[in-house]
Amino acid sequence: MSERRPAPTVGQVVLGRRLQELREEAGLGREEAARVLRVAPATVRRMEMAEVALKIPYVQMLLDAYGVGAEEAAGFVKLAEEANRPGWWQRYHDVLPEWFSLYVSLEEAAQLIRSYEPHFVPGLLQTERYARAVLQSGTVGWRGQEAVERHVALRMARQQLLERPDPPHLWVVIDETVLRRPVGGGGGEVMREQLDKLLECSERDRVTVQVAEFADGPHPGTYAPFSLFRFAEPELPDLVYTEYLSGALYLDSRTEISSHLEVLDHMSARAASAERTRKLLWECRERF
Repeated sequence: MSERRPAPTVGQVVLGRRLQELREEAGLGREEAARVLRVAPATVRRMEMAEVALKIPYVQMLLDAYGVGAEEAAGFVKLAEEANRPGWWQRYHDVLPEWFSLYVSLEEAAQLIRSYEPHFVPGLLQTERYARAVLQSGTVGWRGQEAVERHVALRMARQQLLERPDPPHLWVVIDETVLRRPVGGGGGEVMREQLDKLLECSERDRVTVQVAEFADGPHPGTYAPFSLFRFAEPELPDLVYTEYLSGALYLDSRTEISSHLEVLDHMSARAASAERTRKLLWECRERF
């Protein structure tokens, strides 16, 4: 049986879907593919759903059974080998929850990240001191300052994707509460530093920051924070991520994606413009 992984990489998700397409194009069911590998049909399903690592001998046998040419098969195998390599974030496996590992992989591969955050500055835009203060605020199940520091280091490492030559477009809507809730003590230094970073990031070509103002009243996204990921790979559909206290959900059905995209579009249309957002950021900075 193939070795199970805590969370798939995006590459495994894409190649798993491609394996399914190749099987269907060859006119084979999962039972027939399983007979090629001499395994249970559930193993083929898990490979296609990226629930297990892609064992290279299995991949080669399936590609041969599906009638894939030698050149295409060699390219597929090379991609599978790359997809099976652990991501850089696995260095933080001691503090990285299984349910969040896929999120970091999605961040790395996304072409567009849209999110709504009603409580805190999004992690990709946090300063180190702001992140530390948030993480020290009493996260359930964490023990000791060492774990906090490891999480801070992971969060700062994630931000490197915004420094790439081809960063994703990050488009965030944050609730006005985020700007006015004091984080990091009563002196205001941590908040001023954080607001300065938001002002700097809002000037970047590939970052859009908007504020959902109190004055605009309730909006359809007030239930919980969530993020929507869009990818360049045609095999990978949009995905939505939303958290709860001890885990997260990854949504990929068309109905769920459409609902969240509609909410994001609605909030973005009502939220403060770029100019108004910068004015709010300056006003809140002066308050602290």
